[in-house]
Amino acid sequence: MITPAVPESGSRPQARGRRSALTALLAAAVVGTLGIAPAAPADTTRPNVATCPGHLAEKADCYTGRDANGAYYTMAVPEDWNGSLVVHAHGGPDFSYDESTTNEDLERWAVMVDEGYAWVGSSYRRGGYGVSMAAADTENVRRLFVSHFGRPDRTYLHGQSWGGNVAAKVTETYGGKRGAYDGVLLTNGFLAGGSRGYDTRVDLRTVYQYYCRNLPRPTEPQYPLWQGLPADSPMTPDEVHGRLQECTGIESDPADRTAKQQRDLDDILAVTRIPERSLATNMQYAAFLVRDIVSNRLDGRNPFSNRGVRYDGSHDDKALNAGVARFSADPTARRDLSYDSDLTGRIALPVLTLHAIDDPQVFVEHEAAYRATVQAADRGENLVQTFTRESDHSALSNAEYANSLAALDTWARTGRKPTPTSIARSCSAFDTTYGGGCHYDPAFRPAPFATQVRPRPGGFHWPAMSAAQEQAWSRIEGVGIAP
Repeated sequence: MITPAVPESGSRPQARGRRSALTALLAAAVVGTLGIAPAAPADTTRPNVATCPGHLAEKADCYTGRDANGAYYTMAVPEDWNGSLVVHAHGGPDFSYDESTTNEDLERWAVMVDEGYAWVGSSYRRGGYGVSMAAADTENVRRLFVSHFGRPDRTYLHGQSWGGNVAAKVTETYGGKRGAYDGVLLTNGFLAGGSRGYDTRVDLRTVYQYYCRNLPRPTEPQYPLWQGLPADSPMTPDEVHGRLQECTGIESDPADRTAKQQRDLDDILAVTRIPERSLATNMQYAAFLVRDIVSNRLDGRNPFSNRGVRYDGSHDDKALNAGVARFSADPTARRDLSYDSDLTGRIALPVLTLHAIDDPQVFVEHEAAYRATVQAADRGENLVQTFTRESDHSALSNAEYANSLAALDTWARTGRKPTPTSIARSCSAFDTTYGGGCHYDPAFRPAPFATQVRPRPGGFHWPAMSAAQEQAWSRIEGVGIAP
């Protein structure tokens, strides 16, 4: 497990908007370890004053820096600070990062600063996959903020997309510490965890190759499809997309596609259950993210399996199932991916989720997986899920973000658990300020995860990793994915 190495200091501000702590020096950074990785030395540098992005330049003070592990961070404190903090976990995972990463995140979620909250986000210490690493870096940046400004009145954690997986892991790993976090907001979150959540991309990789046979071509060196791409492949994203276009005509007007292109496209979409508008993005993840997980994080070991999976929806399911590539997971690779990214459901904080029903990238059925996980851990009283009739993945309505944060704050302060209906009703006031609309559907309930992503044997049971299993694995030297 990645655990903090430096204790926090500081006290809660005593009055709204109190700014005397802004002159305090940065005392130390929190660093962590995974397995046998050594702890990094404390960082004693101070954040640098920076120009806030966008309209925040006129209403907040911003600071940037880099922690002891190499992660960039950005902090923002509004002039009329309400004394509370939002800690942001960004999505991806990105394969590269720099100091612009956190500034872009701040600009996108500036609505939280507009609402009076201070904000802090980490780029994470490296690009590529690693949920526990990203969780540790998220916790590190929270502690950096406390070291500089003092402990906030309340601290809320926000995770978007893959950052939802990261934030949920932060919640389970660090959320039990008194005073660390008071509530969690997960938006369009990738909440099924890595060991099952990427099965849809693994299925895409294999089904695509069955129909298209051009990644690799028959004349090119062959390799197991569970690699995504070979570790030494020189292919670029544009080249992978070019092969998708060659096979399916995805970028062409339907009238300009050949009959075979249209049939192959129809079959791939039907079998994988991926919308056409997100097929190209999912194909990139199926090639490059899977390669990163296998080759860079698991030393070439395969954590994925499609044994026992029956594919359907094509024009010839019998031929598809007879001809599609099959493979089995290396048990140690699957264990390490699960330990790094899967969730136990043991949440001790109020957790509010917000998810677009027609999210084309992180299917709304991830919420069903998360609810089943939390309920199996007997923590259902700590979870409220809301859904909107939106169809974007990367961003939801600003009014809904502000409304969700306000509902979470009220829940944390009063102990009164909101309902999807009460949250939907309170949104209109925020829409007047921020626009974007209020698109809630309080009656919606997502179908089980297995209706969208074909389960592997045993895949109907949640959680994918129990708390007891996590504890047992934690005793294995070097378990998980290294930072």
